[in-house]
Amino acid sequence: MKLHPDATQGPTVTGYGTGWVAINGERFTTSLVFSAAGDRFDWGCDRFEDLQASHFDRLAKMDADLVIFGSGERLRFPNPALLQALYARQMGMETMDTQAACRTYNFLASEGRRVVAALLL
Repeated sequence: MKLHPDATQGPTVTGYGTGWVAINGERFTTSLVFSAAGDRFDWGCDRFEDLQASHFDRLAKMDADLVIFGSGERLRFPNPALLQALYARQMGMETMDTQAACRTYNFLASEGRRVVAALLL
C-alpha cells in the first residue's frame, strides 16, 4: 500500500527554532498569528508579559473553533481575564510552548480543522 501525506490547504509550519518559525518555507522572527483558512498577520506582541485582552479579542473575530497559543520557550498560561472574547464566542484555546504549538497546529490543520495558531517568538 502506498501512503500519501494529507494535503493542507492553508499555511503549514515547515520549521522552527529558538526565536523563529518558518511558514511554508518563509522564516519569521516576530510573533504572529496564522490559520488553516490562510489568514496570517503580525500579532503585535513579542513578550508574554505584554499580552492584553485586545490581542485575544482579535483572535476571537477569526473563523475558527480552536486557538493554539504558543507561549514562547516555556509553557505559561495567560490570565483568564484576557480570554473573555474567546469564551464569549465559545472558542476553545489550548496553551503550550511555541514548538509544541507548531506541531499541534500542523496535525490539526492536516485533519481539516478550523484552527488558529497564535505564537509568541
